[in-house]
Amino acid sequence: MSKSQKIRILATGGTIDKIYFDAKSEFQVGDPSINFILDEANINVAFHIESLFKKDSLELGDSDRQLIRDAVLRAEEKRILVTHGTDTMVESARYLGHIPDKVVVFTGSMEPARQRTSDAIFNIGSAFTALQLLPAGVYIAINGQVFDAQHVSKDRNLRKFIPENDQAVIRSDI
Repeated sequence: MSKSQKIRILATGGTIDKIYFDAKSEFQVGDPSINFILDEANINVAFHIESLFKKDSLELGDSDRQLIRDAVLRAEEKRILVTHGTDTMVESARYLGHIPDKVVVFTGSMEPARQRTSDAIFNIGSAFTALQLLPAGVYIAINGQVFDAQHVSKDRNLRKFIPENDQAVIRSDI
C-alpha cells in the first residue's frame, strides 16, 4: 500500500483519551483510545498512530499547535487524522492553515472513549471515512457533520459544533 493511501493518526489527548480514576475522583489523559476503537471496528485501511502528547486541549498553546503542524508537514501520508480535545480543536485546526496536497481531519469527543455513552466511536468513524473522501484541506468531523475548520465554532452550552456561515458544512454533490 502506498503512503498516499495509508492514514497517519496524530493523537494529542483530550477528552477522547481520558480515563477516570475512582480513588482520585478525576479524569486524566491516558494512552490513545483510537487504536482499540479501530481494531474493534475491523478497519481494513492501513494506518499508523503517533502520539504527540497527552494533554487536555485547554492546556495547549501555540508551541503544541506548532508540533501538530510540524507532524502533519513531515508525514509522508496524504491523509492525516488528528484526535484532539474539543474545547480548543477549532483553534488548533485553524493554526494549521492550508496544508497543500493533504487532507487533515480533526475529531474528538464530548465523553471519554472508554465510557459506554461516548460519542468517540461515531466521531472517529465519521472522520476516518471523511478523510478518504475529501479534497485537500483542514476539516473537523464531529456531531455527524464535517466542517471547514475556518468556519466553525464550538457552542459549549449546546455541547456541539455549529457552522459560522453557509460555507462551514461540507456537502457532497452525490
